[in-house]
Amino acid sequence: MRDYDAVTAFLGEWGLFQRLIFFLLSASIIPNGFNGLSIVFLAGTPEHRCAVPRGANLSGEWLNASIPLELRDGAGGPRSRCRRTRAGRARQLLGRGCGPGSDVELETLEQEPCLDGWEYSRDVYRSTIVTEWNLVCEDDWKAPLTTSLFFVGVLIGSFISGQLSDRFGRKSILFLTMAVQTGFSFLQIFSTSWEMFTVLFLIVGMGQISNYVVAFILGVCIFFAFGYMLLPLFAYFIRDWRMLLLALTVPGLFCIPLWWVIPESPRWLISQGRYKEAEVIIRKAAKINGIPAPAVLFDTAEMQDSKPQQQQKAILLDLFRTRNIATITIMSLLLWFFTSVGYFGLSLSTPDWHGDAYLNCFLSAVIEVPAYVIAWLLLRSLPRRYSLSGILFLGGSVVLFIQLVPADLNVLSVGLVMLGKFGITAAFSMLYVYNVELYPTPVRNMAVGATSTASRLGSIIAPYFVYLGAYDRFLPYILMGSLTVLIGILTLFLPESYGNPLPESFEQMLKVKCFRNGQETTGVRSSKESPKILITRL
Repeated sequence: MRDYDAVTAFLGEWGLFQRLIFFLLSASIIPNGFNGLSIVFLAGTPEHRCAVPRGANLSGEWLNASIPLELRDGAGGPRSRCRRTRAGRARQLLGRGCGPGSDVELETLEQEPCLDGWEYSRDVYRSTIVTEWNLVCEDDWKAPLTTSLFFVGVLIGSFISGQLSDRFGRKSILFLTMAVQTGFSFLQIFSTSWEMFTVLFLIVGMGQISNYVVAFILGVCIFFAFGYMLLPLFAYFIRDWRMLLLALTVPGLFCIPLWWVIPESPRWLISQGRYKEAEVIIRKAAKINGIPAPAVLFDTAEMQDSKPQQQQKAILLDLFRTRNIATITIMSLLLWFFTSVGYFGLSLSTPDWHGDAYLNCFLSAVIEVPAYVIAWLLLRSLPRRYSLSGILFLGGSVVLFIQLVPADLNVLSVGLVMLGKFGITAAFSMLYVYNVELYPTPVRNMAVGATSTASRLGSIIAPYFVYLGAYDRFLPYILMGSLTVLIGILTLFLPESYGNPLPESFEQMLKVKCFRNGQETTGVRSSKESPKILITRL
C-alpha cells in the first residue's frame, strides 16, 4: 500500500488549502504569546514601604523618617521596603519634643517588620497579585514560584497532550487545550488567595501545549511574537490585574469558530482506520486547491488485507547507546536548557530594565520578529553549528557587557539587553531544526521530546534567575550571559548537519567533533531543504 505522502502528493506542497490551515493554526498560537508571559504584569512589584499606623499621629516628616534607610556598601541607601522604626518608641520621642533633625535619629532606633502591611506606589500598577496578597519581603519568593509552576504546567501538558492526541485525535486535543487555557484563565479572575491563583495558573500552563500545529517555524514563532506584542498594549491601558486578565482571556473565544474550519488530521484518521473521513478531507483540499482528485484514493480491500509494518520501539536509553550518541544527547540537553533560561530570564525581567516597563516589554516582543527572520535565513544558507554558536556568543557577550555600562547610560543598557534577547531568541528557534537533523528516524521524536523537556525545565528555574536581581541588579545578567557564552562554545563541538541527508539509522549519525569522523551518510532528505517543524505528529 502506498503511504500517506504518496497518496496526497497530487495536492502539491503549498496550495491554498495548506496556506489556509497554516494561517489558522498559527493564529491559534497568538493567545499563547500573551498568556504565557502575562505574569510580567499580573505579578508586577511596585515600589512599596511599611504602612505606619494612622493612630501614631506622626507628622509628615516623622512618617517619612520612620522608614529607615537601607545600608548598602556601608552607606545609606533608599528607604527600606521591609522594615520600620517601632511606632511606640516614635510616639514617645514625639511626646518629648524630639523630631527629625534633632539629636535623636530614627535610623538608630529599634526596628520591626511591617506589622501593619505595606503602602504601594500606584504610578505603574493600580493593582497586581503582589499588592493583592502582599507578596513582598518575607513572601517575595511566592511571585517567582507562581511563574515556575506555570511552566511546570506546560511540562505536564506536553506529556499529557501527546498521549491524548494519539488516542483521541489532533483536532480534539487542540481545542481541548485552548479551552483549558481560556477557561481557567477566566477562573483566575475570581481567585480569593495566592494559592488559588497559582493552582489555576498551573492548569492554564497545561493548556499552552498543542501538538497539532505543523507549520514553518518562522510562521509559528512570528504569530507567537504578535501575541507577545499585544500583552504590553493591553497592560498599558488596563492597570488592574483582574480586568487585565479578563481582557487577555476574551481573545481565546475567537478560536471557537475554528472548530468548524480546521479539519482533523487525515494522517491520524488513516492510522485509526477511518479512511472515508480522511478521504472527504483530502477531496475537499483538492477542491480548494483547484486540483482534480483521483477517482480512487484508497484501496479499501488492500488496506484491510495489509498489515501495518512492525516498527522498532525506541526507548530513552537509545539516546545514550553509544559514546557518540550520548555525547550529542548531553550537549543537546544542556543547549536547550540554558538557551531556555536565557530566553525566559530576559523576557520575564523586562520590568527591571531602565525606563518604562510597558515599552520595555513591547520592545522585547518586537525584537523577536527580526530574530526569527534572521534565524530562518541562517538556516537556509549557512552551516548550523557556526551560525548557532555565533549567535549564542553574540547574545551572551552583550548581556555580560551590561554590567560595565555607566549608570547614566540607561538607553545603552536597554539596547544591549535587546541585542542579547535578539541573539538568544534566534538561537532558540534554530534549535528545533538543528536537533531534528542530528538524530536518526527511530529516535528522532524521542530526542526532540527529551530536549524539549530540558527546555521546559530551564523555563521553570528562569524566574529565580530574575529573582536574584533583588540582591544584585547585575547578577542575573552575569549568570545568563556566562551560561549563554559557555553553550555557544559548546555548540562548536556538535556535528555539522547542513547539506547532509537526514540520518535513517544510528550508523548514519554524524560524529561529534572530538571523535573520529564517520563515513559519508546516505539518506532520503537533505537538511539543506527549507526548515520545517518536524517534531509534531500528524
